[in-house]
Amino acid sequence: MPGARYGMDAPYGFGFVGLVVLGFWVTGLVMAVTAGPAAALPALVSGTLLAGCLALSLHATLRGKFLVWRDVLDELDLRGDERLLDLGCGRGAVLLAAARRLPRGRAVGVDLWRGRDQSGNTPAATLRNARAEGVADRVRVQGGDLRRLPYAEASFDLVVSSLTVHTIFGADARAQAIVEAYRVLRPGGRLLIADLARTPREYAAVLARLNAQDIHVRGLGWRAWWGSPWVPTRLLTARKPATP
Repeated sequence: MPGARYGMDAPYGFGFVGLVVLGFWVTGLVMAVTAGPAAALPALVSGTLLAGCLALSLHATLRGKFLVWRDVLDELDLRGDERLLDLGCGRGAVLLAAARRLPRGRAVGVDLWRGRDQSGNTPAATLRNARAEGVADRVRVQGGDLRRLPYAEASFDLVVSSLTVHTIFGADARAQAIVEAYRVLRPGGRLLIADLARTPREYAAVLARLNAQDIHVRGLGWRAWWGSPWVPTRLLTARKPATP
């Protein structure tokens, strides 16, 4: 069976930026021929800087996010029998990495599977990857809106999400997704949300109003920069109190 394939985040964005880079370079070369090297320099430098940003983002989507989530999941020191929910699981990068650590547990992914969020984004692709990774027996996927999760209260030991909640339009709607994530956590359960720039602090404020415990936000380092240090991935962690 072919290996798992996880696609690319925001594929249309990468295509657009690539065209802009090409445009700068072509403009620079034309200017070099028609007006001399000095006139070409601004366009060539701009294109090269933007190409560097594109390279960082490509690394984040194709390799970096896998490395940082490997470390995050290892830090959890899971027993192996937990029930986990991945919000916006896409093609399963985090879902299946978690499932490998749950030989006696269950990993559930919920998503709308929109192509603009990830290339080749379908439930079938996620399940193919689960089979390729050898974890299909412990993985389930389901379509659903993160603002209205189709699960009962206190259904999961662990809720995770990677680069998804920020795609929900409007602060109130994002807050509702965080409320839902907290609702489906069991007492003592843990919540981990990796997202862009300042949005994890927005989610932390919502969790503070819900009386969550151990709320922390930290950066995930250069491996998860989206083009520059000014668009980092940050990780929010929190815990639901063991007793009401």
